[in-house]
Amino acid sequence: MLLVSTYIAPSEIEGVGVFAAEPIKKGARLSRFEPEFDRLVPRSVYETAPPHLRRLLDRYSFPHPDNADLLVYEVDNSRFMNHSENPNTDFSDFANGVALHDIAVGEELTCNYRDFFEDYELLPHEAALSASIRRES
Repeated sequence: MLLVSTYIAPSEIEGVGVFAAEPIKKGARLSRFEPEFDRLVPRSVYETAPPHLRRLLDRYSFPHPDNADLLVYEVDNSRFMNHSENPNTDFSDFANGVALHDIAVGEELTCNYRDFFEDYELLPHEAALSASIRRES
């Protein structure tokens, strides 16, 4: 659950992203796992869900780092946070996201999915975009 004000807008990284609607100071806690708000989906429910719901969870959920039988589905704007190899947030403790530097209003919030999703692999369209960005750099 995000603890800062955000908004969703088109992202240069991929599709849409989540952007800071207020200044965020370096070291500020900007997110916490809130079981009463964030959804935990049993893997057995995922496996028997209709295909359109599995696709939604494939895109917007991640395996619970401490319980392989659960998926974490965040219901607020945090589910739109895009992956970056050079993120501006740290989710190495997935339950407590913090800002790695001052984040300005309008800056896209990014995280390294591998901080909390060890086996994360870019989707094919993300991999192609990432390769294109590296070539331009």
